[in-house]
Amino acid sequence: MTAPPRLVKWLPVAYTVGTDVVAAVVATLLYFTFVEITHGPVPFGYALAVLVGAPLAVRRRWPLAAFAVVVVAQNTATLLHITLEVYTPTLFALYMVAVALPRRRSAPVLAGGAALTAVCLAISEPWPDDLGITVTVWFLMAATWALGWTTRLRRRFVARTTAEQAEHALTEERLRIARELHDIVAHSLTMITVKAGIANHVADEQPAEAKEALGVIERTGRAALTEMRHLLGVLRSSETPDLAPAPSLADLPALVDRAAMAGVPVTLTTTGGAALPEGVGLTVYRIVQESVTNVVKHAAPADCTVSITVTDTAATVEVTDNGPGERALAGGGGHGLAGMRERVAVYGGDFRAGPRREGGFRVLAEVPFG
Repeated sequence: MTAPPRLVKWLPVAYTVGTDVVAAVVATLLYFTFVEITHGPVPFGYALAVLVGAPLAVRRRWPLAAFAVVVVAQNTATLLHITLEVYTPTLFALYMVAVALPRRRSAPVLAGGAALTAVCLAISEPWPDDLGITVTVWFLMAATWALGWTTRLRRRFVARTTAEQAEHALTEERLRIARELHDIVAHSLTMITVKAGIANHVADEQPAEAKEALGVIERTGRAALTEMRHLLGVLRSSETPDLAPAPSLADLPALVDRAAMAGVPVTLTTTGGAALPEGVGLTVYRIVQESVTNVVKHAAPADCTVSITVTDTAATVEVTDNGPGERALAGGGGHGLAGMRERVAVYGGDFRAGPRREGGFRVLAEVPFG
């Protein structure tokens, strides 16, 4: 059984929050034990134990405040000879400061925490023990800060790389759309030119045929203007486009057969008899092609259902499967979904995709025309 999408979305958040809460509880109980072992001031010592541990539960939300409270409380415990470990709660809070804040802010925080710790250790410990403990704690604090800072850099790099890849995928998809629409527009203009030549040739002797040719010119011209509106804003590739005939709904049975050979049986249902403009038919074909390909790549073996409904004003495509929906989202970085969304956006349509509550994945696209 596939987990609900909302549950899957919140699982990482629950995991990180749960980790911080556990750390807070462990640190608090540890310092409760230290108070009892060292025979420290019981009421005040227990209060310090709470201040040392509790802020760790909110270190991701308020990293600077959490660190300030923890480092002050732990150094106070050191002055009271309660601390019996190497400042682990302080290190735990410092790591999140380095991850969440830029270096110009986290580095002074590190320096301030290190200075406060050195002063408190010098007061509470005899020479030369205070020097050895201070150097050890400083080394651990510097290493923790460096680890957090490199983690921050790595996350920024991954986020930037992901954004660049997504933008590159969208650009490539626009170029593919431009090449395909070029074929349609070129076909329309060729048809207009041929029919115009016929009409001009037979206008005097066969006016009925000339009228019929003019009607074809009018219809073809309107369709070409519609495609040109969709073409505006789409960048053209400098490469020579492939002028092979664009696929349409008539080519879907062959696509279904290929998917079945790959181990994904596809049930294809088409409702409505309205004729689709070439551009819309191509878009519908590409959406079905990409969706079925994703099922083959990320969900096989699985059953797939393709439903196409054509009215006088829009074509609706719904592709569902009973495979693992989350794996379909994770595979391939989502570039296929971005390409389908871009195709539908060209026509001002609506596109939705995501895991289903009952399991599997669903792609729904509505492409208006007319």
